[in-house]
Amino acid sequence: MTRLLSIFCAGAALGAGATAIAQQAPTARAAAPVDLTGYWVSVVSEDWAWRMRTPLKGDYESVPLNADGVSAADSWSEVEDGSCLAFGAAALLRMPTRLRIAWEDEQTLQLETDNGEQTRLLRFGTDASPSGRRTLQGRSVAEWQITTEVVASGATAGVLTTRLDEPSWASLEVVTADMSAAWLRPNGVPNSENAVMTEYFDRFSDAEDEWFTVTTILDDPTYLTEPFIVSSNFKREADGSNWRPTPCRP
Repeated sequence: MTRLLSIFCAGAALGAGATAIAQQAPTARAAAPVDLTGYWVSVVSEDWAWRMRTPLKGDYESVPLNADGVSAADSWSEVEDGSCLAFGAAALLRMPTRLRIAWEDEQTLQLETDNGEQTRLLRFGTDASPSGRRTLQGRSVAEWQITTEVVASGATAGVLTTRLDEPSWASLEVVTADMSAAWLRPNGVPNSENAVMTEYFDRFSDAEDEWFTVTTILDDPTYLTEPFIVSSNFKREADGSNWRPTPCRP
């Protein structure tokens, strides 16, 4: 009986210790090594002809489409220009747009665009397996990447004690699935509902401004012969005075 009582007490102590550790674990917001919140504007320094205007029908240069992808792109019609299908998660940050990023709660980073009036929710600590419910923005699972620079800044076992000083930075990795079929470009270049997107958000500063770059890697076995990789740049704005939401066409 004495031995059983000792085992019970030891187990209770371990359980209490685990509970205490869980309670002390910081939220995604508290553990953020960099601050991505605020207003940002896209700076289109590459692929201008495909991003600042609707390309001509059949212009899918640099997109690694397979035969089915080419066929789907060729079926696009000019009357579809402006459709919300151009604002799916895989292409949203390639559009000329402003972003408003804020914490919806301690585990969810909300990203809104004024161009197209779209909202993405980047959820931390959730199950990455497919849910089966598809939407234009899909389901995004986020995770702070604890790099050697982050560890050097004071991180221990994935828990940050200090934030990074510039010019160092840490990545926010976001994996998005459950996207409905949409377009990679406004002229109907397709991505399928089987696509999975991985993004890396990297924040940094230069002598005058604050920036972040998002590197996007899209895997789509339905329409692409290989991953489609692009990067997009955003510069911080002082406030929301230029924020002018404009809806896309359903």
